[in-house]
Amino acid sequence: MSGQGPLRKFVGQDKGRAKFSVTVPRPEPLPHVDRLLAGAARVDITPPPGMPKAGYSSNAHDGCGFRSRLRAHVLHLRCGTSSIALVQCDLLGGSSVVQHLVADAIRERTDIALAGLMMGATHTHAGPGQFSGTDFYNRFASNRGGFDPAWTQFLVDRIAGAVIEAHDTRQPARLAFGSTEVWGSTRNRSLDPHVQNDTVLDKRLDPQRKFANINPELQLLRVDSDPETGTGSAPIGTAVIFSVHGTGISQHAHEYNADLWAYLVDELGQRIETSRGTRGVVGAMEGTHADMAPALHPGRAGHLEARRLGRQIGGEAADLYADLADELTATPDLACGFREVNLEGGASIDGIRLPDRPAVGAALVAGAMENLTPVIHAIPPFKAGFPKPFDVTGPQAQKWVLGSKWLQPLILPLKGFPRLLPVHVLQIGATAIVGLPFEVTVESGRRIAAAANSALPPDSSIGRVVVSSVANEYFGYVATAEEYSRQYYEGGHTLYGPNTQRFVAAHVAKLVGEVATVDAVLPVISDVAPQRSWDLKVHRYLCRPSARGVGRAAVLAPTYVDATGDDDGYWEFRWRDAPPGDLVWHEPLVRIEARDGDGEWHAATHRGRRADDQGTDVEVRLVGSDAIGCVYAARWHDPAFKAGRTHRFVVLGSGSATELTSAPFD
Repeated sequence: MSGQGPLRKFVGQDKGRAKFSVTVPRPEPLPHVDRLLAGAARVDITPPPGMPKAGYSSNAHDGCGFRSRLRAHVLHLRCGTSSIALVQCDLLGGSSVVQHLVADAIRERTDIALAGLMMGATHTHAGPGQFSGTDFYNRFASNRGGFDPAWTQFLVDRIAGAVIEAHDTRQPARLAFGSTEVWGSTRNRSLDPHVQNDTVLDKRLDPQRKFANINPELQLLRVDSDPETGTGSAPIGTAVIFSVHGTGISQHAHEYNADLWAYLVDELGQRIETSRGTRGVVGAMEGTHADMAPALHPGRAGHLEARRLGRQIGGEAADLYADLADELTATPDLACGFREVNLEGGASIDGIRLPDRPAVGAALVAGAMENLTPVIHAIPPFKAGFPKPFDVTGPQAQKWVLGSKWLQPLILPLKGFPRLLPVHVLQIGATAIVGLPFEVTVESGRRIAAAANSALPPDSSIGRVVVSSVANEYFGYVATAEEYSRQYYEGGHTLYGPNTQRFVAAHVAKLVGEVATVDAVLPVISDVAPQRSWDLKVHRYLCRPSARGVGRAAVLAPTYVDATGDDDGYWEFRWRDAPPGDLVWHEPLVRIEARDGDGEWHAATHRGRRADDQGTDVEVRLVGSDAIGCVYAARWHDPAFKAGRTHRFVVLGSGSATELTSAPFD
């Protein structure tokens, strides 16, 4: 998108601080629409190599290229006097900066207010960080610290453009929202804390309860064009909510990828396209996943396992998609509510009070159970399950405050922590999606949903509440008080102490109750300060275009690399090209072409999917440089073989570069 925004003047800045604000206008009443209108859009948000990856903190790496692309999927709905947009991103989490600036950028072009714009995420641990609204997570979520205004502005421009596209292409539609259960793809990585919960302790009632400790619910929103308009019915968009950590691929991987979510979305989309001729826009985001890990075969983290689990979950989602065909409606209830709760000075609600100051626990440093920090994880007080045995009546109770409660404030300034808590509710039909910025444990999610359900009036059109993690910002974790008392990773990363879950549940219940009884003329709850401001420490990582003129040329003919126990075999082609900043990484770069005998070259397909870098099998990465330019590798994983058929790599034109074709291979 073009034009000026409050962040744009910092895009060229390498260091210092970025101080900027955005005005938040009050929502205005919209004209009534009798039947549902819907639009959808997908946009690529894959950056060039060189961005720090978020999720594994100091154990992560700078991205060297991509194996599966990172995308944002937008689903826009307009019915009655409501207008909402659900944005699902292949990122670690949401961002108050991105959410607010996208809302500001689309204000004059759409009828979607801030309260109707929810930014969800898949929580992949292999996408860039450096776009958070807080110094703390810009510093510690990635292997390197700082807020990157250029990268953040790129995200704002791309996502805002997609929201506008979805708005401008909306058409008469019908939707259905349903759920199914998926078993065998996830496991609880923190059983010890989970079984401390009061709901689990009485084994006499359910002796197997400790082994059914996941959230198996997969939620799916299906939106089709309305056949009553005379154009027939076709997919517009599909949105999935599921609870699983984006950690199916090892923290040692250097490439950007959407983890198992890429395979989930691809499988679901392919099955929709196979049955209906087109797939529309298919996206996904987190449920209550904080203690939910992928059910990997032991020691086998990687693309093979991510693909196995992602396609399994995607297949279950496809079955649910088909089952919803008879439940589509053109007159769903839509409403929304958004509140930013100020935590300054120790906030309270219904007698539940949070500490004046958040604190990082020692257990956080030891890492989560499937990605433990070597050596440190076995040493108290970092060791999981080693709570503080004294002074447990304080605001942080059993938490060993990292560095002590006296030293930590000197190292981690209070202003760097997240202090404005976003609570978001979108009502879509009979379902209320609750978006929270925390990673929410399974039991925390159940209690939050139960509190929200208890706040619904008897005649409410809302029949169920679905909680989604890491929406609109990133705030660490929410563990129950019982889970917190054991001080595993989840409790150590619950910054605001043992009352956090109850505090959040009370605020969610309040907002859900308000949305359920909202005025039909203006079905929007917007409780946000009229001006939202940020003051963030800057470090630019997004590479700039260079002035170098480098001729594109092959360096190494295609060669085959055998499969290993953790990954497929692949064909690799290397070429020399301009520096990464001169290539357009969010557009197609590489495809595979095939021909039979002496026939014409055509786009190659494998298992019904095109063999190009828009799927999950073609990787592009920066592998080095020489005296002339940068050297890149394209890898075709799990390649297709057929007697008499040859293939070739095609590196697509980018900017002033011409296409480059490799030597044929078979």
